[in-house]
Amino acid sequence: MSLLDLTVRNVKRNFRLYSIYLFSMIIGVIIHFTFSALMFNGDVLDTLSNRQNFKNGVTIASVVIFLFIILFILYANSFFMRQRKKEFGMYLLLGLSERQITLMVFYETLFIGAISLVTGILLGGLLSKLFGMLLMNLMQYDQVISLSFPIQAIGSTVGLFLLLAFIISVQSLVMVRRVQLVELFHAKEKMEKPIKPSSLLAILAIILLVSAFIVISRGIESAMWQDHATVSMIVVAVGIIGGTYLFFRQFAGWLLQVIARRKKYHEGNTVLWTSSLRFQVRGNTLNLTFISLFSAAIILLTCFVTINYKVQFEATGRNLPNDIAFESLDAATNGKLDSLIGASAHAVKDHRTLIALTAEQTTDKEVTFDNSDYYLPGLLLVAEKDYNDMVDYRGHGDRRVDLQAREAVSLSQGTDVENRYSAGNLPKVGVQTNSTAATATEFELVERRDYALLGWSTDPLTSMDKKPAVLVISDEAYQELRENATAKSFEIYAIEDAKNAEALSKEVHAIVSQTEGAYYSSFADVYSVQIESSSLLLFASGFLALIATFALASVIYFKQLREATEEQRQYAILGKLGVNNREISSVIRKQLLFVFVPPLLLGVLHSWFIIKYSILDSVQDFPGLVNVVFGILGAYFLIYLLLYLSSTSLYYKIVTQKTA
Repeated sequence: MSLLDLTVRNVKRNFRLYSIYLFSMIIGVIIHFTFSALMFNGDVLDTLSNRQNFKNGVTIASVVIFLFIILFILYANSFFMRQRKKEFGMYLLLGLSERQITLMVFYETLFIGAISLVTGILLGGLLSKLFGMLLMNLMQYDQVISLSFPIQAIGSTVGLFLLLAFIISVQSLVMVRRVQLVELFHAKEKMEKPIKPSSLLAILAIILLVSAFIVISRGIESAMWQDHATVSMIVVAVGIIGGTYLFFRQFAGWLLQVIARRKKYHEGNTVLWTSSLRFQVRGNTLNLTFISLFSAAIILLTCFVTINYKVQFEATGRNLPNDIAFESLDAATNGKLDSLIGASAHAVKDHRTLIALTAEQTTDKEVTFDNSDYYLPGLLLVAEKDYNDMVDYRGHGDRRVDLQAREAVSLSQGTDVENRYSAGNLPKVGVQTNSTAATATEFELVERRDYALLGWSTDPLTSMDKKPAVLVISDEAYQELRENATAKSFEIYAIEDAKNAEALSKEVHAIVSQTEGAYYSSFADVYSVQIESSSLLLFASGFLALIATFALASVIYFKQLREATEEQRQYAILGKLGVNNREISSVIRKQLLFVFVPPLLLGVLHSWFIIKYSILDSVQDFPGLVNVVFGILGAYFLIYLLLYLSSTSLYYKIVTQKTA
């Protein structure tokens, strides 16, 4: 019998085991081809305004996906090989060499890989169309995505699995050579020794976790993080990683020991599920620690990119509140621009002129504006009435101001926390409207407000540049300063379908930019860049999170499959002793519940504390984000629940197939 005949017989005889491995390979092909086909899809590329950014982002994501798939397939193969050690031992005993066994495994990999490639490419092509439609929907583009099988994607997928076939063969050879013949026959009969838990180390685990949570909950704006950032990061890292490890290594073992010392320990089936877990603590520590930390990373990544995506839509509008705004030029140029905008496909909804006084601030600008380097030189003084008229038009009535005498409000757009000063603690702002004036006019700053009257200056090619520094002053002060100040006018337009007005913006900008230093701002210049970037980030990260979740589920799945196979004999003995299948099912549910719940809870706690105090607290003025986070946590709980139910069902079927 040739090696090829032996390979075919092995596949037929162990079809259930091979089917698990085949399923893993097909999933790997689908994931890789789906993303690759999307990267080379002409419909997607033709739609994007920033094609190069898309290619760069997808290339980086594809490398990560490539590494994920290799690690995932190697893990699946490692499990596959461990399940066949006894079989390989028999082949060695019958005279087959290690090279022949490795060659047989290579044939099997090619056979399974060929089926995986054909199936995965066909399914991946369909999924790439669906994911392409999802990406267009995220970017709010009405582009039809056609079904395609790019030759570049097919080539890269075939290349990946030829590489995998070689790596798997090397891995198989190493695993066969590393184990002695006697060990091969007893590969499934090894039993972990129960560890002796320490109550002190169990307490230390809780102390480390609580310490990390306390430091995180202080917030990144606290003195602890501002003055001792390095120490804080070390405490958090050691607390989360070390605390999680000790939780499963010591606290879980200590808790099982406490349960074993209870008077009612031998009543019911407690002794059955706890005794098995005590022997698994040592072997499960690293896996459960990895699952907890990996779960936290998946949730954190998903929440971060989703929040970023949700914030971008509103943040773009906040940063660029005017569809088109530019500094008034001469009458002829203004007329030309007005005609250009009026004749475009974007109907004018509103046109108004804002007049501001130009000035220089004589006091520290950082007191008035956060990150003063982001602002254009000089200062614009806007009358209270003009400001209130604009916020009323925008529907932001809650942002009106009521100023008296020398009171002022700075529009420090982008500040993390708005600051309204108390009556006895008003900072002084020196303003000089005329360079020949002997003294500066002094205002009292009553509030530093996160609001944009005039948005960032923009360029159709380079997006955002800097923003004007605006100080809102009382009408009385404005009228008093107007006599000796230079005024500057700004033309502000509201147009239909502003987000798709890139072409119009380029034409208007070309005219305005002929006057050196003239202010220009357009919502369309930034919208496509910001939304495409955040949509691509969300899509790629969501794709990676999906793969990571699948990989995590596979780790749990393969481990439960292995443990169920190893415990088959013990459950067969329980069946002979009179324990019925219903009782066995109850034992399995409780045993796996102890394995599933702690990693899930720790993963959620780790991610929630970081999300709450590092992300949500800094975007409190964006509504609905907490619900988004709870939605993601709920989805993860649901996935975990389904994984738990399927694992208990699989575990039960394996351990009872000889006792039923």
